[in-house]
Amino acid sequence: MAHPVVHFEIAGSNGEGLVAFYRDLFGWEIQASGPDYWLVTAEEGGIGGGVMQTRDEMPAYVTVYVSTDDLEGSLRRVGELGGETVVPPMEIPGVGLFAMVRDPGGNMIGLFHE
Repeated sequence: MAHPVVHFEIAGSNGEGLVAFYRDLFGWEIQASGPDYWLVTAEEGGIGGGVMQTRDEMPAYVTVYVSTDDLEGSLRRVGELGGETVVPPMEIPGVGLFAMVRDPGGNMIGLFHE
């Protein structure tokens, strides 16, 4: 796969409750990573992810992050193909850059660049 899925994210208004739910349901190893964010450890054959507590009127969601070696170019292509950028490129200190886009069907996905 040219642009693999490299991370997933599950978000809702009760972050700690979601952490407990997925830890108990699947036995996931989940560690606090910052305010209102927890990292899910990747297991063999799978990818790591995150659990996030939403804020204000932000809806609950599940999304994936796809790797790209050209974030700006990918964002231009999203627009050309009928999608839209929802969150412009933002830095994750010490990790990389991400952006969020909506596809023509209304689905949100993240783009990630190391």
